[in-house]
Amino acid sequence: MEETRLLGTLKEYFGYDSFRPLQKKIINAVFEGKDNLVIMPTGGGKSICYQLPAILLPQITLVISPLIALMKDQVDGLTANGVAAAYLNSSQQEAEQQAIFQKIGKNELKLLYIAPESLQFVDKILANGKVSLIAIDEAHCISSWGHDFRPAYTQLGYLKNRYPNTPVIALTATADKATRNDICRQLNIPLAKKHVASFDRANLSLEVRPGVKRFEQIASFIQNRKKESGIIYCLSRKTTEELAAKLKAKGFKAEAYHAGLKHEERMSIQDGFINDENQIICATIAFGMGIDKSNIRWVIHYNMPKNLEGYYQEIGRAGRDGLPSDTLLFHSYADVVQLQKFASNAANEEIQLAKLERMKQYSEALTCRRKILLNYFGEHKQEDCGNCDICKNPPEFFDGTVIAQKALSCIYRLKGAEPVTTLIDVLRGSQNEAVLSKNYQQLPTYGVGSELSWHHWQQYILQLINLGYAEIAFHKNNHLQLTKAAKKILFEGEKVHLAQAPDRKILRQDSAESIKKSDNSLFEKLRQLRLKIAREEEIPAYLIFNDATLKEMEKERPMTDEDFMQINGVGRRKMQDYGYQFIKEIIAFHKDKRERKSAKKGKTYQVTGELYKEGLSVEEIALKRKLAATTIYSHLIKLYDDGEDIDLKKLVSRPDLESVRKARKALENPGSLKVYFEHFQEAISYENIKIALKILEKEG
Repeated sequence: MEETRLLGTLKEYFGYDSFRPLQKKIINAVFEGKDNLVIMPTGGGKSICYQLPAILLPQITLVISPLIALMKDQVDGLTANGVAAAYLNSSQQEAEQQAIFQKIGKNELKLLYIAPESLQFVDKILANGKVSLIAIDEAHCISSWGHDFRPAYTQLGYLKNRYPNTPVIALTATADKATRNDICRQLNIPLAKKHVASFDRANLSLEVRPGVKRFEQIASFIQNRKKESGIIYCLSRKTTEELAAKLKAKGFKAEAYHAGLKHEERMSIQDGFINDENQIICATIAFGMGIDKSNIRWVIHYNMPKNLEGYYQEIGRAGRDGLPSDTLLFHSYADVVQLQKFASNAANEEIQLAKLERMKQYSEALTCRRKILLNYFGEHKQEDCGNCDICKNPPEFFDGTVIAQKALSCIYRLKGAEPVTTLIDVLRGSQNEAVLSKNYQQLPTYGVGSELSWHHWQQYILQLINLGYAEIAFHKNNHLQLTKAAKKILFEGEKVHLAQAPDRKILRQDSAESIKKSDNSLFEKLRQLRLKIAREEEIPAYLIFNDATLKEMEKERPMTDEDFMQINGVGRRKMQDYGYQFIKEIIAFHKDKRERKSAKKGKTYQVTGELYKEGLSVEEIALKRKLAATTIYSHLIKLYDDGEDIDLKKLVSRPDLESVRKARKALENPGSLKVYFEHFQEAISYENIKIALKILEKEG
């Protein structure tokens, strides 16, 4: 396929001027009739790899997709771009399905999305040759080695036998080497070209924190992000509901989402999130797979995920538009134990436990987190990323023997009958009920660690647990107890080296300016316009334009159709549908800003004028206003032009005025001040020449 036609189609239907890495190579392979396996991170542009060929291929493209919500989202996006697409599933009425069958028969559809369970619906009407391309999304679901195995996917191997001359493209965001090979084997595409994109989502910041006082930390995290969409993933349905209720009580727009809700309720919550009516979703992992929302700005894991594939896929739902986004993972040993229970007796128990151990190692790491993730997926990165909590605050090791002795001794004094939180309260000498009600203030270790913050003690105690000097007895209400190794520290003089806990104050250096988007910014005006149009058309706002496109509009300020078409994400159809309204908003903002600037200037002239009327000299006004004298002269000339009572003759000497008068006649009224300045050989200043000319102009 010739490049000009590919690029023209890319711009017209998707609004982009160039392909992302690997996209063009994959698309060309499709047109060559080859089978392909595409491993590309969430937000990396997988969909275009089959959607663009589908537009140019003669017959229909069949897309196998696991969720109704995912199909609907993709079809809505394609329709908004002017592409003929539809989806089939068992929830549709027969009349609706028949209408789609008729379109298929007339070759009016370019893409048909269908769940693997529903393939029998179209099997009879799609003969070999009527299908130009078969795309299998979320292809990792076919493999028991994958992190989200779905038995319904195992039947898809027959498709290559049914359509032997039709190229197959299998796509997934996360798959290790074993899973990749298994996908190709089960789909009967052993010779498929493997395309593995970079897994480095540099726009995502990565942070892990201990799972203590989680709600307080979450409330603080999202306090300055009230206008930004985010997802909080939880392990249980109960936690999603409790967390959402707490957030609502704090004034946040939050909803709980889990598989236990009725279908209508789930769809309503999901639509509310997609349409920016709710900012926060507290969800089990059942949420998100069907979401193509590009402006999710943050993802929090309230509980630890069961493997790195799931974790990577879930954080990948943030920042799909390429703009900076944040991820936060809470790590606790209670979560590890719970996940171990979930994995026990599973068909692939050994694999699940091994992957859980890798997840645990990631959470406890003291090295660049992005390196760990990339290495896991077979992409080796030498340098640190600079955008994770470890890189931002690299640990320094020190002799922590005294700290360890204090902590372990306090555990001993508490008889191993209290959790971490109470241990820290006793060490710091807190006077709360948990301490005073049990007379812990009488213990010799009460207050011995008052010099350290709560956060620092939390960090050091977790390190002591990791090093094996203490353990959490989950079966005894999470009480912290000593291990045999603790004796070496307490009684045998063994040294302990601890990683320096980073200061919480510098964990994140967000300024209010960097987090809060001004209500008066052009971005916010465009966002509000997008939301208004989205509600009128009853489609998600990001399907109109994503945040990255709005940001580019804010930067470039396009005010003509031609300029607007140059913005990334603006295709021909969207230019026709929305261009006028967005250009109008940009022009209005530009005009309003100019008027406000003019008004501001007017105000500053007036302040200078008031000081002048009080009898202050130019030098005194400049000093008082912390402005240059030349600026004050300009203000006074402007006020003079506006008819204010400004005696310019007091600002220039009579000899200078007469010299300028003579020069004006001799030089035949030159327009440039520079000519006068050079004529007087710099003996008269620019300001005095300008004032003198203004006086002479009025006299004339």
